[in-house]
Amino acid sequence: MGTIIDGAHWADISRQETAQKVHALKKEGVTPHLVVLLIGDHPASASYVRGKEKAAQSVGITSDIMRFPAETEEQVILDTLDRLNQDPLVHGILVQLPLPAHMNEQRVVARVAFEKDVDGFHERNVGALSIGTNRIVPCTPLGVMELLRYEQIDLAGMHAVVIGRSNIVGKPMANLLLQANATVTICHSRTKNMRDWTRQADLLVAAVGIPRFVTADDVKKGAVVIDVGINRVDGKICGDVDFSSVESVASKITPVPKGVGPMTIAMLLSNTVRAAQMQQQG
Repeated sequence: MGTIIDGAHWADISRQETAQKVHALKKEGVTPHLVVLLIGDHPASASYVRGKEKAAQSVGITSDIMRFPAETEEQVILDTLDRLNQDPLVHGILVQLPLPAHMNEQRVVARVAFEKDVDGFHERNVGALSIGTNRIVPCTPLGVMELLRYEQIDLAGMHAVVIGRSNIVGKPMANLLLQANATVTICHSRTKNMRDWTRQADLLVAAVGIPRFVTADDVKKGAVVIDVGINRVDGKICGDVDFSSVESVASKITPVPKGVGPMTIAMLLSNTVRAAQMQQQG
């Protein structure tokens, strides 16, 4: 049986570290401030935003939620972002996704000033990550890296296989693993004989968005398995990994829930503080 990586525990540790940084900033007269734009009444989005607000308060970050009806014109959102970008008291801006169908997600996300982009989605932050001069890194892959650090897993020389190539998880995850000196393979929907690759992995990161996609037959004995997936099946949340079968093969494995998810929110807080620090430094 593999060791279960307790993401909730490590997220608590991360928040304590962030709270100390917030305290130091406040002594210098800076209170990190996060603004979240919530457009429409998507129930899951509303729930996520409430969780982010509560987490921010727990570490001393102030936050505002700006709510807009689903039918709001895109230009209103763009104008709002322009004002927030210019406000020196706002350090982090997050546009909760998904957006209503009539809005251009790429255009809206790109309007957030790169230095306040706590999601790490702006092209300048993506570019910095790709060349190894990280500024603000997407929360989920950063959370995975922090989990691995807390678990004292030395990635140097390991063969890491990432299933998924999204801009939010797969691609930045691969870049971060490369920076940690792992040898990285990315698998995706067009990969042939995927199992041939996944069974070579010392570290397997599943970010494909298909419930229980990874089974024990896909995993090398003793591998570390990180499940990024959040899927809802028959009213219950499950990951991209068939936990019950893979747990017997892996040396370490993250559960869903209480695995990567808590670390994602913890990294949002960390990114907000990092943004405030960078803005203070100019």
